[in-house]
Amino acid sequence: MRFVLWLLSGALVLALIYLLASWFVDGYFGGNIWPDDWGADSWAAPDSWSEWRDIVIVLSAGFFVIGGIVFVAAMIALLFLIAMARKVMRDNAAPALDSLRQSIDNVKGTTEFAGETIASPIIRVYAVAKGVRSGIGAVTNLPNRVKGRRKKK
Repeated sequence: MRFVLWLLSGALVLALIYLLASWFVDGYFGGNIWPDDWGADSWAAPDSWSEWRDIVIVLSAGFFVIGGIVFVAAMIALLFLIAMARKVMRDNAAPALDSLRQSIDNVKGTTEFAGETIASPIIRVYAVAKGVRSGIGAVTNLPNRVKGRRKKK
């Protein structure tokens, strides 16, 4: 469907270009591309600089109108692009962020579980062993005997 629209648009543009060129050639140079009964008989090429100036002013105004139309079309396309981006963010990014949040919560729960089931018993066993060793050392003064020194009282 788009190809047909592009084809029709191209044909329309080419027809308009042909009509404008024939109007210019027939009016200014006396060519016979445009049938004479379609145009006014009084049309002639400009004879003075003021007539050329007026033609340039009219053509410039036409270019400004075309530029304005292109600008408005670009703004409409930009607004459409912004709307599409917002829709994509709403439809795709929000669920992705929710999924990421759930993944982070799962990792947090896993680390807490690992800390409680693996690290805490090891720390407790080490703390008990250190406490027993310190207690035995305090009672028997074992560290000083191992080193061969006695405390002087």
